[in-house]
Amino acid sequence: MLKPTRASSVSILALAAAFGAGILAAPHLGVAQAQTAAKVYELRTYTAPDGKLADLHKRFRDHTLRIFQKHGMTNVIYLAPMDAPASQNTLVYLLAHQSREAAKASWDAFRNDPEWKKVASESQVNGPIITKVDSVFLQATDYSPMK
Repeated sequence: MLKPTRASSVSILALAAAFGAGILAAPHLGVAQAQTAAKVYELRTYTAPDGKLADLHKRFRDHTLRIFQKHGMTNVIYLAPMDAPASQNTLVYLLAHQSREAAKASWDAFRNDPEWKKVASESQVNGPIITKVDSVFLQATDYSPMK
């Protein structure tokens, strides 16, 4: 039997909490509602170096969500673990894509976006703000209230 890692445990628990809470957010951010028609979800977990989590949140808050939306990614939910040690260095979020192929195209466009390159560079002027990224693609089950 495989043992879950701390990061995967945090991600799975965060995802369960998100779905259990009923995911609703500000429509002006292009955020998915519970009745979304998206086909593929991407659960991402970022680990920040010591003391850099606030910088990571700032980059997402001020730039990343908007740039994701610009490239066809649907922002579903962003979560912060409540318990240490993950609360000190971890960001968990869920994106929706129309397909795996659409996700790849969106990520390629995002990575090559001049605005993103500038934001990424400026946000790391005092050193990297991410040390690890975990990504898992998911699909809704046939009995899921959110498909």
